[in-house]
Amino acid sequence: MADTILNSLNAARGALDKLIGNNSLLGAVDRAGGILIQAIESGRRIYSCGNGGSMCQAMHFAEELSGRFRKDRPGLPAMAISDPGHLTCVANDFGYDQVFSRFLEAHGRAGDCLLGLSTSGASANILAAARTARHLGLGVISLTGAEDSPLGRLADVDIALAGDLPGDRSQEQHLMVIHILIELIERRLFPENY
Repeated sequence: MADTILNSLNAARGALDKLIGNNSLLGAVDRAGGILIQAIESGRRIYSCGNGGSMCQAMHFAEELSGRFRKDRPGLPAMAISDPGHLTCVANDFGYDQVFSRFLEAHGRAGDCLLGLSTSGASANILAAARTARHLGLGVISLTGAEDSPLGRLADVDIALAGDLPGDRSQEQHLMVIHILIELIERRLFPENY
C-alpha cells in the first residue's frame, strides 16, 4: 500500500513539473487570467461549466469568486451552470447536449466570459456551450486535458494539459490552474489582499 501512495504522489509531482516547464501553457494561463479580469472590470459576468468532476470544479471556481478565496473582499460576478432544475428541464426537453448552451442563451451577454472544463476536450454539451458563447460574443476559455481538442479550437484561450495524463491527474492540475486564475484576478482587483 505504501508503494501505491508514493507512486501516486510521484506521478502527481511529475505532472506538476511538466506543467511548470511548459512556458506555452503558463502563457495560456496568464492570457486566460487577463480575459477574466477584463470581463469583471467591464461589469460583465463569468460562467463556468463541466461534467462530473469537472462540474464540481466549475462550481468551486465560481464559488471562490462569488464567495471568498483567501481573504475577505467583495463578491465577484461568477456562476457555475449547475442548477439541477435547469439541467434536468433542458435535458428532458432538448437533450443533455443543450444543458449549458441553453443557459447561456438565457443569461449570457456580449463581454461575459465562459470557462469550459473538459478533460477530453470533446464533451458535446461543453462544445455546444462554447459555440453559443462565441455566437453571443462571450470570451471562451477552455481547460482541457488534450492538446488540439475540439473545445480548444473553439476557445479564445485553451489551457490544454498534456494529453498523456489520466483524467484524475488532469483534474488535479485543473484545480491548481483554477486557483491560480483566481489569484491572478484578486491580485489585479484587490492588491491589498496580497
